[in-house]
Amino acid sequence: MDQRERLIASRSVYEGAILNLRVDDVIMPNGRETKREVVEHSPAVGIVAVQDGCLFLVEQFRYAVRTSLLEIPAGIVEKGESPVETACREIQEEIGYRADRMEEIGRLYTSPGFSEEELIFFWADGLSPSKLPADDDESIVVRKVPIPEVWDMIRDGTIRDGKTVAILSRLALEGKIAYH
Repeated sequence: MDQRERLIASRSVYEGAILNLRVDDVIMPNGRETKREVVEHSPAVGIVAVQDGCLFLVEQFRYAVRTSLLEIPAGIVEKGESPVETACREIQEEIGYRADRMEEIGRLYTSPGFSEEELIFFWADGLSPSKLPADDDESIVVRKVPIPEVWDMIRDGTIRDGKTVAILSRLALEGKIAYH
């Protein structure tokens, strides 16, 4: 059975710096009309950077949830930038390292019930110090955490960021990082 919904009308209700919001009128496969609220968001990247058995994490206050979170370095793909270029820039801005090689390792939709944002993950290899200035609107603390401790931090709720938990779990399932 075809599960696609057919668009009847669409209207923009908000345009912001990092996201837009639109409301679509659609017809469901059963013929019923309904509305869909959609957050339009540029793609973003997340970077898994491991050095000497430790994962680089960034701690930053996230206003929407009113708490500091530990996350893998990440950022929005800017206009004219490819995802790999974004990943290279973000690790220099956020953790102060550059990578000799950046390999795409997966993609996911962050919240497909209401957002079209796609997150593209990269594995950063061959790290060496190289710092770019941080973004004006970010205050970041860099943490280098041994991989076994990362799993404990996920288990006890210290790490609650979805993208971080998702990509590390996938890498563990694939045998690319150790799970204890």
